[in-house]
Amino acid sequence: MQPAKAAEGHRAAEVAPEVQATAPWRVSAVQPLADARLHVTFIDGTSGEVRMAGFLSGPQVVGSVFEPLRDPGEFAKVGIVMGAVAWPNGADLAPDAMYDAIRERGAWTLE
Repeated sequence: MQPAKAAEGHRAAEVAPEVQATAPWRVSAVQPLADARLHVTFIDGTSGEVRMAGFLSGPQVVGSVFEPLRDPGEFAKVGIVMGAVAWPNGADLAPDAMYDAIRERGAWTLE
């Protein structure tokens, strides 16, 4: 009897389809803007602005994961992680709350 030949490569992709984001509140694009603002687009095409200046200037962010975002250079490092707006330091925003506010008012202002 010959030993079993090791499978070449990872075949999981052949077995199960890639996971697709279906919740409309998943973020598909984010762009940093001046004055601690973001322009976000969701997978259903909804888009709008997130305004964070008031929140970031408040005392509630001192010592939190959001404090480094007061620096425009750090704020500009924004990206998308699993459909949510996030920064490399671990700060993130709730995409469902953002989506609801933008659908209702065209913008989400964090306070």
